[in-house]
Amino acid sequence: MIGRFHELALASTEILSSVQFYEALGFVQTSTNDIWMHPYGVLTDGRIFLGLHQRRIASPALTFVLPDLASHVTSLEERGIVLSERHTGPDEFNRVSFAAPGGQMTMLIEARTYSPPPQDAVRATHCGRFDAFSVPERDFAAAGEFWALFGFTANADVERPYPSARLDRADFALELHNSRTLDAPMLIFTASDMQKRLQTLRAKGITPLAQLPRGLDPHANALLEAPEGTLLLLLSS
Repeated sequence: MIGRFHELALASTEILSSVQFYEALGFVQTSTNDIWMHPYGVLTDGRIFLGLHQRRIASPALTFVLPDLASHVTSLEERGIVLSERHTGPDEFNRVSFAAPGGQMTMLIEARTYSPPPQDAVRATHCGRFDAFSVPERDFAAAGEFWALFGFTANADVERPYPSARLDRADFALELHNSRTLDAPMLIFTASDMQKRLQTLRAKGITPLAQLPRGLDPHANALLEAPEGTLLLLLSS
């Protein structure tokens, strides 16, 4: 219904600063094509792909590739999806956008906009292993029902030290956290040696934010903020 996960699209007013930040964390750039007319770059750790867009977009936006997108629009609307953006003309790059109940933006596009890097070009980052993208929600049940329309299923095996719910697909892991825990989306990374990794990051001049979701030990966990505003939660597993 929404295709395969492609990237987390991020609006960046200055892509170079964001690229340098993610490369310092250990992410690598991958080749992009010329579909987008604005400056655009993609970085990855082999599990999550971050698409930096130097233009005004609803950000961050979960982006999926759905071939023959125009033919699926009616089905989306029949399921009660209200499109906030629709470009499905014969002479334009087809894309549509809509928001989840809690406001998380989702974008569907008709084709890939980058090529994944060779496996041997990807290395582990200083953040640890990408585990999930977590979004603030007040109603976990309603959000779970919404995302179930797109193949996400509840996974009770993953627990956090704060209220959360896990929704998995074969190609992506989505989490819900209480908006009072942190009123913003965040990328979650885990590692058993997180304290050592945090020391490495500080040595590189990357300083965590003072704020942390409730219940987290600041000596073993950290919250980073990228230049474009993306939050990265580093959890000790």
